[in-house]
Amino acid sequence: MKNSKKIYQVEDRVPFKLLLPLSIQHTFAMFGASVLVPILFKINPGIVLFMNGIGTLLFILITKKKAPAYLGSSFAFLAPGTAIIAKDGFEYAQGAFIVVGLLGCLLAYFIYKFGIGWIDLVLPPAAMGAVVALIGFELAGNTVTGGSIGANLMTNTATTSDFFVFAITLFTAIIGSVAFKGFFSTIPILIAIIVGYISAIFFGMVDFTPVIDAKIFTIPNFSSPKFSAEAILSMIPVILVITSEHVSHQVVTSNIIGRNLLEDPGLHRSIFADNFSSALSGLVGGVPTTTYGENIGVMAITGVYSVQVIGAASIISIIMAFFGPLAALIQTIPGNVIGGVTFLLYGMIGTSGIRLLVDQKVDYSKSVNLILTSVIFIAGLSGLKIKLASIELSGMVLASVVAVLLSLFMTILRKLNLINE
Repeated sequence: MKNSKKIYQVEDRVPFKLLLPLSIQHTFAMFGASVLVPILFKINPGIVLFMNGIGTLLFILITKKKAPAYLGSSFAFLAPGTAIIAKDGFEYAQGAFIVVGLLGCLLAYFIYKFGIGWIDLVLPPAAMGAVVALIGFELAGNTVTGGSIGANLMTNTATTSDFFVFAITLFTAIIGSVAFKGFFSTIPILIAIIVGYISAIFFGMVDFTPVIDAKIFTIPNFSSPKFSAEAILSMIPVILVITSEHVSHQVVTSNIIGRNLLEDPGLHRSIFADNFSSALSGLVGGVPTTTYGENIGVMAITGVYSVQVIGAASIISIIMAFFGPLAALIQTIPGNVIGGVTFLLYGMIGTSGIRLLVDQKVDYSKSVNLILTSVIFIAGLSGLKIKLASIELSGMVLASVVAVLLSLFMTILRKLNLINE
């Protein structure tokens, strides 16, 4: 039977009646995780919503409207950022954010001058596929273990109502993704969130007090950075993490939309845009930005890749920074609803990594490929933590570092003719 889902490519303009719901869908997908970072840093989320929107618009402009990506708050900076804030204050973390962002811009120039041939050297397909899969698989626990971006199904306080809301949201998203037709086939995630939210209201899980008490008009808290060599040095190692994460996101997005974004508009443009956005955000009091897996998952499910939709979503984020009741309303969405949606989205991202391995025809009869994928998966999923100064490497962060180092090690062995192939 022919698939009725219409694909909207990167340059396509969607009908006006679709633009708002499609954009809100993207905003909802990233909201919980993105706002969690400023909450952990103990700063006002308004400035982050504002700079996420500005950063996304800059990303679209710098990548010549060819790379659909939404920039949200980066988790890679949490450990060193928290340490700097505890010792010196958020202003010094801002300074470190700026320097790391500018160094990332220099890396973009290096890529522009020397190309992307090195990527297969440091992240061959057997390693890249595993890292991409871990973007989704590592986040799987967030869907059921509580917090601002998931449900509370693994706690002793979980009730039957929690499971009902979670299941209603998840199965609405599943049914919508495979069975909806026409207009509704493009917004299954948004519909799932609305249905889940209504069910949460029915079960008495929603408190509208924050919406009622919210000021109509608010101004984001802008602040100036301060710089210290110690803070900057403790933050610099994050460059390796955010670079491997960015490359992985661009690869998985390329697979989803059927275009090689590393070549056109070019990895140098997307990395520059990502890091320039981080530096600019740090300059005015925000947190570093990064492309978001949740939004990649939305594109995979809906088949809507239009940068017009991403741009409109960023404008909504900017408006939310100034319109208190809107931000407060979205913050009332229970974790069980967000968990039900991300349960599917994170799985889609994980299977995109497996798809990459299949598409690249990775030969697992070769020991090198088998070892690369195996070690990377276990490094990311085992719970292993390695602390280097103020940087703690674990999960996908550790797996990304292991992927690069192990790939380079295998390359050296191959050059020395020590590998049997």
